[in-house]
Amino acid sequence: EVQLVESGGGLVQPGGSLRLSCAASGFIFSSYAMSWVRQAPGKGLEWVSVINNGGGTTSYSDSVKGRFTISRDNAKNTLYLQMNSLKPEDTAVYYCAKGPAPYYSDSYYYTSGAKRGRGTQVTVAS
Repeated sequence: EVQLVESGGGLVQPGGSLRLSCAASGFIFSSYAMSWVRQAPGKGLEWVSVINNGGGTTSYSDSVKGRFTISRDNAKNTLYLQMNSLKPEDTAVYYCAKGPAPYYSDSYYYTSGAKRGRGTQVTVAS
């Protein structure tokens, strides 16, 4: 059974940083693309970033490009999201999601039918 467990969220001041982690199990982690999506209060899921199975190809939404970095450690079956220069509008529950292939960049897939974890809350406020 696919399991994804996010961690690392918390309360941070504007301009601060956080690193999220997603521990994966139940599938061959190194064979699949992985993504981060988020859901702000009262809003729908928003795609944030995707990384291919090997970690060499990434893509970001315009809202986080230049501030967030997605990475993975296939030896540890773990996905990361380094978030810098955080803004209040980054406040959301962040989920990791499993892709259907080694690289899959269709953001609609990750915000609709993709397997996701339970999420970790990130709050950016002073």
